[in-house]
Amino acid sequence: MIEFRDAALADVDALVEVQNAIHRAGLRPAPVDAGLVTERYFDAAHKIACTVAERDGVVIGFQSLKRAWPGNPYDVEVGWGIIGTHIHPEAGRGGIGRSLFARSLAAAHAAGLRHIDATIGAGNAPALAYYAAMGFRPYRAGDDAIPHRFDL
Repeated sequence: MIEFRDAALADVDALVEVQNAIHRAGLRPAPVDAGLVTERYFDAAHKIACTVAERDGVVIGFQSLKRAWPGNPYDVEVGWGIIGTHIHPEAGRGGIGRSLFARSLAAAHAAGLRHIDATIGAGNAPALAYYAAMGFRPYRAGDDAIPHRFDL
């Protein structure tokens, strides 16, 4: 059974492993480390929610939702949400992403967001399909990554 809960700092190594498994599968351009994961997903100034999915006590995926800030690396309009979904390649296609998004969507509504950006690598077909299934649509051109938006 899959359980969902808020991410904690004690999960950093597990989140690193999920993202690095995605990298090893060729779906992420570079590996990550604990410092980067801590900065990206636990920065209280921008964090709205970060939810993990666990199976038998092992983190197999997570989704982060942040509020865009001036100069953010995705060039997302200030005040929009920025979402990132990371599912271990061996755990995909089981409804985990849909369940994570339901939780992030509730957090987005509670935070008063009107739009959410998902900037997706142009070569990441599973992520492009996932975000399309969740209702995200491309909204501007990108080179290596394609910005998609969801309107609340």
